Amino acid sequence: MHLKPANFDLESKTQTGLLMGESVREKSRYLDYWELTKPRLSMLSVITAIVGYLAALPTRDPGVLTTLIFGTSLAAGGAAALNQWMERVADAKMVRTRGRPLPAGLVTPEAALVFGLVLCLSGDLLLYVGVNGLAALLAVITQVAYLLAYTPLKKLTPWCTEVGAIPGALPPLIGWAAAESGISTLGWILFAILLFWQIPHFMALAWTFRKDYAQAGFPMGSVIDPSGRRIARQSFLFTSLLFACSLLPAFLGFTTVFYTCLATVLGLWFLFAATRFLLAIDRGKAARRLFLASIAYLPILLGGLVLDRLLLG
Repeated sequence: MHLKPANFDLESKTQTGLLMGESVREKSRYLDYWELTKPRLSMLSVITAIVGYLAALPTRDPGVLTTLIFGTSLAAGGAAALNQWMERVADAKMVRTRGRPLPAGLVTPEAALVFGLVLCLSGDLLLYVGVNGLAALLAVITQVAYLLAYTPLKKLTPWCTEVGAIPGALPPLIGWAAAESGISTLGWILFAILLFWQIPHFMALAWTFRKDYAQAGFPMGSVIDPSGRRIARQSFLFTSLLFACSLLPAFLGFTTVFYTCLATVLGLWFLFAATRFLLAIDRGKAARRLFLASIAYLPILLGGLVLDRLLLG
């Protein structure tokens, strides 16, 4: 009868525990790099690029659409990683961002820089080879505007939000360029919708996290005007512009009555939320409602536009 050594089970469990621990650390490392790409923000870029492609009503090519999705994902994720690399010191000062991989010491700055550059270049190259030159050029312009204009301006002026809305509104044009190899009127309207939508969306966030922004030294409108009247007026103005712009596809004959009714109802609802933020005594509560309204508004409007265009086509 063969007898196991007395310490066999202990050694086996120790080795198993070490292997499991290594696996957990490896998984955690992948998650840290995933967080560098700001997946939720990057996903918005990808979705709006898809919206641009589908709304253009081209002869659709599944291969081009797939390449557009992967290329935009890489380009957006790389820009987000480089943004975090640039803002790692400021992120360490803010409660809501100090747990990010760089300020938390989970990823080194050198690794984040290389990771971001590789993703950006890979995404741009994929769009150039698999889609077309215009889509790739728009992706590069988006990255440059986001990293070399918006990011440094956050330390200098409250107008950084308006500047940052430009790269945030470009992804639909990447999708449109993928579909048509050019940009027609409805494509530019989509750009304007995204541009105007971002202002009330981010102003609501700026008010909610104004203490964090002040701690990090960002001169946001919510920081330089503690009353909140400045950002409330901006939110109302740009929501009004958004409402008018969202109706242009109907007035120009690009959509049916379905989209017209949807855009009207959504626009009035969003404008009501912006009005409450403008007139509110408790701006904190009104800012949360405005933010939630913005989160619901965009996917419903864009989804309705794509559906309408599919029905029209």
